[in-house]
Amino acid sequence: MKAIRIHGFDAAPVLEEVADPAARPGHTIVRMQAATVGHIDRTVWRGSFLRHPPLPYTPGVEAAGIVIASGRYEVGQRVWLRGSGLGTLFDGTWCERIDAPDEALGLLPDAVPMELGAAFFSPTTSAWVALHEVAKLQAGEQVLVTGASGAVGSLVMQLARDAGCTVTPVDPNIAPAAASADLLIDTVGGHVLAASLPAVRPGGRAVLIGYTAGPTLQLDIAHFLQRDVALLPLNMFRREAEGRAAAPELLARLADGRLHLDVQSFALADAAIALEWIAQRGHRGRAVLVP
Repeated sequence: MKAIRIHGFDAAPVLEEVADPAARPGHTIVRMQAATVGHIDRTVWRGSFLRHPPLPYTPGVEAAGIVIASGRYEVGQRVWLRGSGLGTLFDGTWCERIDAPDEALGLLPDAVPMELGAAFFSPTTSAWVALHEVAKLQAGEQVLVTGASGAVGSLVMQLARDAGCTVTPVDPNIAPAAASADLLIDTVGGHVLAASLPAVRPGGRAVLIGYTAGPTLQLDIAHFLQRDVALLPLNMFRREAEGRAAAPELLARLADGRLHLDVQSFALADAAIALEWIAQRGHRGRAVLVP
């Protein structure tokens, strides 16, 4: 089968012929139909992640496809795949046949296209868990969102509106309004987060999801203590069970159009182009590789 292989951190991805995976207990073989290229894949590729597979390795933590061998799932079943070490501890999803632990799989409804099934999990569950599990969102609240045009930010906007809240995207070029927001969902970090916090009312909260604008935050501690705004980090590795529990509802909303997520497709051989595309500021949606 064809697979993308990484022979050194930050080295160019190479499309190679490798042996087909063999069936084994506790694992399912999936014919890949779409495999996501995300920021976590880029971080592992650059050697900057907490853990990484031994070199050379095949990247990819998310995908969608069709079961071709399994002790748990029916052959022909449509599935999505995420986590359980894929692309972080061992070979991942950027290949024609994926060898995945059974627990990495979930059922993909017929109404959800494969590209969307590959791309949905990380942004939709991050948005859902940030709002409903971390922030404990209440109907009628005033919500601010940084990075609202990105995959996670756009889904936060949609889900918060569906929950009966007033939602406003943050323009990083405009000074924030008076401190009236109940909740800030920050997907970019850095100076944008620092500039947005004063718009949150005393006693409000801010959920921190990403740091594409920078990983550091400078605070005037005395002023921050007086404002008493709770900073709540989102760690989806710790909260993956909550994300998986929400996945069927989120897939149903994607299937019937209540949620929308942009997806950009690239050929498997164009993995390097996809990695570059997701690093460009202003890109919309998620990138997926297709065989």
